[in-house]
Amino acid sequence: MLIKPVQFKPAKRAAARAPGIPTDDPAALRDAARSLYWQGWRISSIAKHLNIKRSTVASWKERDKWHLSTAIDRVEGQIEARMVQLVGKEVKTGSDFKEIDLLTRSLVQMSRKRRYDGGGNEADLNPNLDKRNAGPKKKPTRNEFSEEQQSLLLDAFRDSLFDYQKVWHRNGHERTRIILKSRQIGATWYFAREALADALATGRNQIFLSASKAQAHVFKQYIVQFAKEAAGVELSGDPIVLPNGAHLYFLGTSARTAQGYHGNFYFDEFFWTHNFTELNKVASGMAIQAKWRKTYFSTPSSINHQAYPFWAGKEFSDRLQKAKKAKIDISHLKLSSGFTGEDKIWRQIVTILDAEAGGCNLFDLDHLRDYEYSPDQFDNLLMCNFIDDNQSIFPQAELQRCMVDSWEVWDDVKQFAARPFGYRPVWIGYDPSLSGDSAGCVVLAPPLVAGGKFRVLERHQWRGMDFAAQAESIRQMTLRYQVEYIGIDTTGMGIGVFPIVKQFFPNATAINYSPEVKTRMVLKAKDVISKGRLEFDAGATDLSAAFMTIRKTLTASGRQVTYDAGRTAETGHADLAWACMHALDHEPIEGVSENTQSFMEIYTS
Repeated sequence: MLIKPVQFKPAKRAAARAPGIPTDDPAALRDAARSLYWQGWRISSIAKHLNIKRSTVASWKERDKWHLSTAIDRVEGQIEARMVQLVGKEVKTGSDFKEIDLLTRSLVQMSRKRRYDGGGNEADLNPNLDKRNAGPKKKPTRNEFSEEQQSLLLDAFRDSLFDYQKVWHRNGHERTRIILKSRQIGATWYFAREALADALATGRNQIFLSASKAQAHVFKQYIVQFAKEAAGVELSGDPIVLPNGAHLYFLGTSARTAQGYHGNFYFDEFFWTHNFTELNKVASGMAIQAKWRKTYFSTPSSINHQAYPFWAGKEFSDRLQKAKKAKIDISHLKLSSGFTGEDKIWRQIVTILDAEAGGCNLFDLDHLRDYEYSPDQFDNLLMCNFIDDNQSIFPQAELQRCMVDSWEVWDDVKQFAARPFGYRPVWIGYDPSLSGDSAGCVVLAPPLVAGGKFRVLERHQWRGMDFAAQAESIRQMTLRYQVEYIGIDTTGMGIGVFPIVKQFFPNATAINYSPEVKTRMVLKAKDVISKGRLEFDAGATDLSAAFMTIRKTLTASGRQVTYDAGRTAETGHADLAWACMHALDHEPIEGVSENTQSFMEIYTS
């Protein structure tokens, strides 16, 4: 603050100096003169106040260049003078101490400003910047696990296993493992964790093969979730690359051209892949080196699938028989605990009963057997028995031509968007739940041109829902899609679902089952599938299995032919297949409907 000079009356030369002005210290007298000058005093006023010659003050000013000093110089000088005055007091008040502290901090800040002006950096003005930048200088490594985090992950892996998964873990050293397993016993979940643990420990690559890329990415979801929950590490990338060099690849049917990959591989649901023989040649080539391991696991499909001879060891067995040796035993009795056969392949069968005996208490077996699965379905999906589809209306070989890698082929479908198919029309087929079984729902994209392909965009099975909840599930679909048609079976529970659906979708169509109606729907689906006009994701093994179980049979009277999959009031079966046929039924059996034709005219014009 600028201090106005005090106006003095003329005084005699011999008059004493003002109080506080030194009389015997020339340096102090000179500092006092400089301080008054910086406060805005005139040379003559300073001379009178200090009782010295005016020429002396003027000489000090020129020699020390008081008039060229910076603002910091002036402020520092004033602070210093005031500090000397306060420190020199013998008795100090509380205010004096506070002022000394304030002036001291001001001097420190002035000193920082001088260093900054002299070529320093912002840390000279703000020392907190040094603290902020005092951490590790290197950029954190992507997907890195510390020793502690790796230990936490391995402990969580070992502590989470059921007994049959511990068997898989103990036999992880086997060159080739083939596991035939029940649905929903945690195989994909386990092998995702096993692969991550091995990659961290050994640096070996891990390759995950599935019928489709969407199915392969289930592995990725499990791995990312496990790393986050067990060790707090956020894994990213596709492939996931660990700092030790291990790569985790997630492949669908594109694996047929993936000769460049190498590492341990896991082949999920290999009994449901199309053209297994060709795909397995490529897969085996990925692990041709002795250090790699091969793991195949799947629920069983048809005895006519290309993978069945591989499971049964037929090629090796044929060589054994030529040498008059017994063929490989693939019975459940032999393989329930795991066994390495004569072909050096370790095999195991894990049924849902084996899983329960191994500590998996996630199932109510009586309810599944009595209410949710027919005997054939229970044997196939849960007891690991193969389907003999020789009597099926839709054999697996025919269905496999419908199976595609939807992530690779369907460019116009955005799986995770709010509206996956934009505003293009879709048809919905719904097979409602009876007393306790599952309800099936399919979202079908109709063909763009006459004779074009249908595509199953979504499929769902819901259990334990009343008819109001089932109707609400359909309503949610109408918010995501531009629904043009909904076909609902009104023979059973549908009689309760259908009126609610009509409230928000007045054009819903009731389908009342009879031998004639079922025959019409099956023949229509048979025509579409046999001509290769239906596509669904290769990972939709439940949809394939549902179609495979449909067989020709006779009505109770024995007078008419109908089609069934063992469905009764207590057991539900093939609901996804019937739901799909409800949607396909919107196109007449002879070809394109009027609605479809108008749709094509709009979207192809």
